[in-house]
Amino acid sequence: MLTKRASRFTFTTTLACIFCMSALSHANAQLAEQSNEKLNTVTLAAAPFETYVNDDGEPARVNELVSTALAQSGTDANLKVMRQAFLGSAVRAGRVDGEYAFIDMGQQKEGVITSNVFLPLYLYAASKGADVEQIKIFQHLKSNRVAIENRFANTPNFRLIKDIKWSRNPSTFDAFRQLADDRAPYLITSELLIREFNTLLANDREETLHYSAKPLMKSGFQLAIRDDVPNAQKIINNFNNTVSAMQQNGQYNKLLQIDWLRKDINLDGIADYIGHSDITHSSSLLKTAYNLDSTPVSDDSVFVIDGTIFTSKTEAFNALPNNEENAIEENSIEAEKRDAMNKGISLLDATTYETLLRRW
Repeated sequence: MLTKRASRFTFTTTLACIFCMSALSHANAQLAEQSNEKLNTVTLAAAPFETYVNDDGEPARVNELVSTALAQSGTDANLKVMRQAFLGSAVRAGRVDGEYAFIDMGQQKEGVITSNVFLPLYLYAASKGADVEQIKIFQHLKSNRVAIENRFANTPNFRLIKDIKWSRNPSTFDAFRQLADDRAPYLITSELLIREFNTLLANDREETLHYSAKPLMKSGFQLAIRDDVPNAQKIINNFNNTVSAMQQNGQYNKLLQIDWLRKDINLDGIADYIGHSDITHSSSLLKTAYNLDSTPVSDDSVFVIDGTIFTSKTEAFNALPNNEENAIEENSIEAEKRDAMNKGISLLDATTYETLLRRW
């Protein structure tokens, strides 16, 4: 009986691997075909969002993702950064062809075609105190003062949330300053920004931020192109296909500067781990993998390193640089702090945030 079960598992695993390799090959073939076909040039705009959207050489994950994906999908794109107050009117007046970092927070968006979410956005409650780890819904923050950026606070989804004393802030820095100065015991911000700030804190040997047990709100970044732009739907379709391929072959890890990503690549309802040897190391913690979809991991999760599929965690880790045994259990607090310190450099500017670290 044991032999039959083992044989059945091996057969199932082999089929899964074949399916994964077929999916990756198909995605890469689509990518190559699209790159040979040039579409029209588009001008897309977005509002500044620290570490996501920036100009003047500052770290900008979304800029990097969108410009690379559009180029590989055959679209020439001119990306512009402008103030949030002018963004909507610029799209409506036709001064730009659309937005490249649109976040759906309940706003009505007419006359545009939107892409799939190319980067999920998870909003957590963060705090200096560990009590925030018990928070699972907004109602648990009732009557508390909570720092938040205007980009979220001034949207329909947040205006519907009552009984919370919102401390609105024009920038990421100002929101974190509310927390540093103890003017607000809680902060609502994105998971990636919490990670970057924790890297600064860990490098400064300070206690890192705690955050809620689960995200309190989920959204994501999308392209939003006016429907009267020539080839708009084709641009979106090619972009979606290209993003899917980039997420599976490890390019996304490098562009996001994240060790591990999670996504169901073989459509079996189970999330798989994706890494790239230029950024992922054997000491990188799997539990810090950033979710690109909502599927859960399991013992049947496969590993994709540089586009190569491994069904064994050991084989996958052997393919990574700096292979060494972890002396600390992966799910311990010490391991998380060590992982933050191993990153070394935060995408948040250390000099800018130095004043906040002094007040910690």
